[in-house]
Amino acid sequence: MTKQGYHHGNLKQALVEAALRLIETQGPTGFTLSEAAKTAGVTPAAVYRHFEGREDLIAECARQGYAIFGDVMEHAWNGGAPSALAAFGATGRAYLAFARKFPGHYMAMFESGISPNRTPELAQASARGDQVLMHACDVLSRHIPEGRRPPAAMFSAHIWAMSHGVVELYGRTAPGTRTQFAPEDLLESGIGIYLRGLGLVPPDA
Repeated sequence: MTKQGYHHGNLKQALVEAALRLIETQGPTGFTLSEAAKTAGVTPAAVYRHFEGREDLIAECARQGYAIFGDVMEHAWNGGAPSALAAFGATGRAYLAFARKFPGHYMAMFESGISPNRTPELAQASARGDQVLMHACDVLSRHIPEGRRPPAAMFSAHIWAMSHGVVELYGRTAPGTRTQFAPEDLLESGIGIYLRGLGLVPPDA
């Protein structure tokens, strides 16, 4: 591939896509800016037109990932339809689906060591998925009297941790590698047990 200079069509996005491919195969810290430039078909010097260093490039990969993730979560929640409980379960499945479909973005977001507060733009993007889940938790708990209602932020964090754990342990390996149960089933049953324990859904739901 012939290397190009500053007149590459969409240099910034070409570098992001190159970095995502490298992240998928080598991990978020397993490549250099020179490798990203080579993969994108541009000279190493051209990279610095948009990124000061590798972490800035990974941060942009993460920002775009969080934007996609926020869209996926909002679509899954679907305004709480057909019911808050069903929509809540859909967000968990969406988490698993996102990790599978966008592994490079996922690793940039959660495995690179890049703080989501690195830039205001990254912080704003990273907050969207969390806000969807927290809203879902708030809706799911509204039938409980306020004095007995668990804080939505608290059990939203618990659900996020459970979802992330299932993804890490069971959702990114070949089926049957670690457990005979499908990741979706593990997550759904785990969330169901947790929500029943909090009194958020009746025992027979």
